[in-house]
Amino acid sequence: MPGTVETPASPSHLSSNHVTRSIFPQAPKFTLDVFSDQDFLVKDFIESLSESAIPANRRSGPGNQAQAFDPRPLIRTFEHALGRLSELSGELGARENELSAAAKRAEAQHASNVQSLSRKLDETISTFRNLDGSLSRRDGNDFNFEANATVKIGQRIEELDRQRERALDAKFLIQCWLEVSERGELYLLEDMRRSGSGDRKVRCAQIARQLLKISQRLEPESWGRVNGRIQSTNGANGTNGVIEANGVNGHTGSSSVRHNTREIVEKFLENLEKDLLKQFDEYYRRANFDGMRDCANVLHDFNDGASVIGLFVNQHQFFIDRSQLVTEEVAGDAETWNRLADPDTDSPGVEPSLQSLIDEVRIVVQEESAIIKRAFPFYEQVLGQFLQRVFQQSIQQRLELVLEKANTISTLAFLRSLQSSRSYVATLVDDLKSHGLTEHPEALSSQTALILDQQFDDLFVPYFVGSLYIEREKRNLEELYSSLLFKFTIFHSRRRKIPTTFIASLAKSGSEILASAREAYIERLDSSDLAGAQKAMLLRVAGLKDVDSTKKQTDIELTEQDGLLSIANAKRMLKWLAEAVGRVLELSGGNETPKDVSALLDLLLTHMGEFYIETALDAANEAAAAQEHAKNEPDLSYLENLHSAIAILHLMVTCINTVLIPLAASHVIIRREMEKTTNLAMNRMEEKVNSILQHTIDVALSWVSKLLAGQKKSDFRPRDDTLGGGGSWLEQLQTPTCLSIYTFLTRLHNVSLLALAPSPNLTSLLAEIALGLRALLLDHFKKFSVSAAGGIMVTKDISKYIELLRSWNLGAGFEPGLEVLTEIGNLFVIGPEALRERLRGKGGVVGGMWEKGDLRPYVLKRDDAGSVGVQSVLNSL
Repeated sequence: MPGTVETPASPSHLSSNHVTRSIFPQAPKFTLDVFSDQDFLVKDFIESLSESAIPANRRSGPGNQAQAFDPRPLIRTFEHALGRLSELSGELGARENELSAAAKRAEAQHASNVQSLSRKLDETISTFRNLDGSLSRRDGNDFNFEANATVKIGQRIEELDRQRERALDAKFLIQCWLEVSERGELYLLEDMRRSGSGDRKVRCAQIARQLLKISQRLEPESWGRVNGRIQSTNGANGTNGVIEANGVNGHTGSSSVRHNTREIVEKFLENLEKDLLKQFDEYYRRANFDGMRDCANVLHDFNDGASVIGLFVNQHQFFIDRSQLVTEEVAGDAETWNRLADPDTDSPGVEPSLQSLIDEVRIVVQEESAIIKRAFPFYEQVLGQFLQRVFQQSIQQRLELVLEKANTISTLAFLRSLQSSRSYVATLVDDLKSHGLTEHPEALSSQTALILDQQFDDLFVPYFVGSLYIEREKRNLEELYSSLLFKFTIFHSRRRKIPTTFIASLAKSGSEILASAREAYIERLDSSDLAGAQKAMLLRVAGLKDVDSTKKQTDIELTEQDGLLSIANAKRMLKWLAEAVGRVLELSGGNETPKDVSALLDLLLTHMGEFYIETALDAANEAAAAQEHAKNEPDLSYLENLHSAIAILHLMVTCINTVLIPLAASHVIIRREMEKTTNLAMNRMEEKVNSILQHTIDVALSWVSKLLAGQKKSDFRPRDDTLGGGGSWLEQLQTPTCLSIYTFLTRLHNVSLLALAPSPNLTSLLAEIALGLRALLLDHFKKFSVSAAGGIMVTKDISKYIELLRSWNLGAGFEPGLEVLTEIGNLFVIGPEALRERLRGKGGVVGGMWEKGDLRPYVLKRDDAGSVGVQSVLNSL
């Protein structure tokens, strides 16, 4: 057969033919496989034919070059090859015809199949349309009937399927129960557990719990085991976990051994849970989130996922790395803590280690949220537990250490640390909410947001219980205010107070309160509970050294400046108060704000109002009262402190009306009480200011009276020898008494201007003094006889007084009073006829302010009052 004879078609074939070739050339033999080879080349095929056709003795070589070429072998070989090729060509054509016929038959069969399937599809579509049309053409009752029938059939089928599933489950459950109760083994459940499928493990756990319920009902003695023995209900005692049935006292004819099914099933569940937890941990380390999700899903069916959540949270690397860092001692440089305790510097912010922890929490929670969502089907529950652990363990522990450290520094350091820490944790919560966590990039779920808010509140609840927080704020301000006013209070406590009036007795009661506050402050400094850093800070605020704090109050060196009011110190006090109010709004807030700002208002009115301003006003009052009966020229230095008192009072009222009272607007009753308290305090201090001003008026007029009483009679009646001295007396501008009064009142005006500045109080004070001065002058000039030459001195003195009073800018309303003095002076220098003409003027004197009879006393003091001309004028009056 063709294909069974090897034909040389390559050089390798030729080499083998050289070995086996006979002396007579043979015809070439080859098949179609030779031409179908991928390595087939025509050139190699022709060469192989030529090689096989030439005998060995005829080939070219050194010994055969003389022989002639014989073409006949080649001709015969090629003839045979052509014949063989013709045969192969015929075979190839026949095979091609067969394949072509088979392809046509296959195409025909395919077309037939397509047509058949097309007809079946058309028939199906037609049948469906007919069915749909028949349903739509039926009336409503028939349609509802068929629809109901269809639904009932479907429900019945589903019910049968459920019954079948329950039957299979019951069968499997019974098999497992028989296995565990009779043999004490759970091979079926073990095989199901080893299957590796998550659903089957869940089913395995469900069946195990059902076995526990069966054991509890069918074998209650398994649940009554005490110390390794099973209590029998019929009085027989079992030993080593074996119950002997149908016997008394252990004797029986036939006994059946029953196993403690409860222990077996519980042990199986325990092993199942351990395997799943171990597998979950392995998946977590390999970041196999799908495997973690399967294990978590199974474990959630055990105890609502408590074990797997605990494993995930407790073994988290964040808590392992931070376990020692969270509880290590709070360090920090001393400069930062000193700044934190210094009330005159800004707070340095949150403590660095706490800040680092919170920053790391922000990153870890955001990263772990993505892992939790991929690894747990109940991811919100896991995230909630993770957040609780982060806040309650890491942040809370570190926060407590930081605040404890701050509390050992000072009360202010604690409050500032509390504020900065709460603000930074609030920023963390806001960032987590805006990130979305497991819902990223969507908004955070309401459940997780509620957990964050609850954890945030729980962190700081211990520091805001009841009035604990506001009491800390009050204690801080009390300590600072007492320190700042320490030297001031000691200075004024050394003043001798002898109450002679009701106002003085009130001042004494105020000084007693001040003394008690001072004693309390000194006791606080000497207390062992006071931290060293806080004591140093309080002494620095008080302007004392540590050595000075051990001295008695009487040994502390003071200056006059320590007893004066300081606007700078008042601004410091208001700045500290503003910082406390800001903390109250941020930390306390809500409904407690009105009550808290009311407490701060009382504190401010007590220390700045009563201890500071009123103490200074009382001292000024006492000093002013003491000057009323002074033998020498009054000391008006007490007015210098009045300017500071009024300025500080204005600052305090502005702060109260713009900061404190508006914050209590939400609570009408508290706001009204605050306004009432403020008004009472303001009225009390204003009354003291008015008392000082009234004392000043009395002092000024009293001293002016003394000076006027010292006026010499000769001042207005120069002696003849003086007149004959060449007129030197005319060079004298004013009398000495006038000059003394002018100098004193000028100094009073300057001091009052510095103390009261241009204000209604200053105008009122000067107006009262001016009126008093005018009244004294009018009375004064009724007492002296005035000569013609002395009248000139009277007019000069009156001109000087008017110049002084006009320099006070009392206003146009006071100008008529000055004109009265001018007219009085003119009465002593004009002649009788001029006097008569002047009195005949329209409206009398100064627009009719005085009656003509009021001028009679002054005219009578003229030296020429007895003359005929003056008498005629007096008769007209």
